[in-house]
Amino acid sequence: MTTDPAVFAAVFVALFVAHQVADHWVQTDHQAAHKGRPGWAGRRACAAHVFSYTVTAFAAATAVHFALGLEIDGWRLFAGLTVSAVTHYIADRRTPLKRLAELIGISRFYALGAPRPGRDDNPSIGTGAYALDQSFHHAWLAVAALIIA
Repeated sequence: MTTDPAVFAAVFVALFVAHQVADHWVQTDHQAAHKGRPGWAGRRACAAHVFSYTVTAFAAATAVHFALGLEIDGWRLFAGLTVSAVTHYIADRRTPLKRLAELIGISRFYALGAPRPGRDDNPSIGTGAYALDQSFHHAWLAVAALIIA
């Protein structure tokens, strides 16, 4: 089976847009604030976010399928969205990406822009952790789009 470049391109764009919408508009404040916390409360918040994220991605891929008339196999869509969901969950639990950054020697970049201990001196999303989180998600969106195509 060969990969259709048009399906890959359209699905990647749809997943990328869905990712932005789900991460920044659909995700609740509670999910964003708790998904990286230890224990079951953090796991539940992250799972709820990943569920709404995956529903958003499914809607976007379905819209592309119908609007553009592209052939998208249901099983490949399921497999691609599963890869996207699992990797999104891993990244959003925060500790795995922090450990990966430490492992490959970029822990200083990961910590870039984070508030200093005991202070709230940088309440922004412009951090190294956020940049690594988003680039990790984008890489896996490309993998998901390849699987789907």
